[in-house]
Amino acid sequence: MINLEGKRALVCGGTSGIGKATALSLEENGAEVIIMSRSASGKNSITCNLEDLESLKKLVSEEIETNGPFHILINNSGGPPSGPLIEAQPHDFEKAFLRHVLASQTLVQLLLNGMKSSNYGRIINIISTSVKEPIPGLGVSNTIRGAMASWSKTLSKELPPEITINNVLPGFTNTERLTELKKTLSDQKGISQEEVENAWLSTVPEGRLADPSELGQVVAFLSSPAASFVRGTSIPVDGGRTGSI
Repeated sequence: MINLEGKRALVCGGTSGIGKATALSLEENGAEVIIMSRSASGKNSITCNLEDLESLKKLVSEEIETNGPFHILINNSGGPPSGPLIEAQPHDFEKAFLRHVLASQTLVQLLLNGMKSSNYGRIINIISTSVKEPIPGLGVSNTIRGAMASWSKTLSKELPPEITINNVLPGFTNTERLTELKKTLSDQKGISQEEVENAWLSTVPEGRLADPSELGQVVAFLSSPAASFVRGTSIPVDGGRTGSI
């Protein structure tokens, strides 16, 4: 049984898709969850643009000073726009690197002392199966997700015992982002969105899209004491689609 009673979690991008499902799963298992995103509002939320690092530092530091340390960090941010890598411009990479790698680095630095004092820390990065097998049409995303995976693996060697870091790699998941990608590919290829989805599903042994809640449950496990010896790994949740071992 997953038990997160007494744990505080900061979930980036927790207002929709996999982030929202993750926040719900963590709450269902007893954690106190703070959601952070540009559109977050109300109690237990931080409204912040991850590309504004100074604001990020200020707001998260204030939350910690007021309500105490976080034990769980979920790095989850919307991916860069789709498109061929060869057409990407320098600013496309800079913006994505800032939102993903630099924001995640900043958050780990802000939360680490609290994790150390609690002798408990779980850092989970929601990335993509593209770190194992690039996804056509997501050139910048493939590049940045790979950087995130390398960043995470490096940190897994540096963080102290009891503070783990792992990656969850979603496959084709029924989210707004996937719907947008489906429309983009439909327009680019001149085929229906149904044909795009059927082509995707033909590569998935389970024969369907993932529900975001299925990702949330994996994240909840990795956030728990039960996953204390899982460290520095990347776990695909993709219905068997990824071809690599």
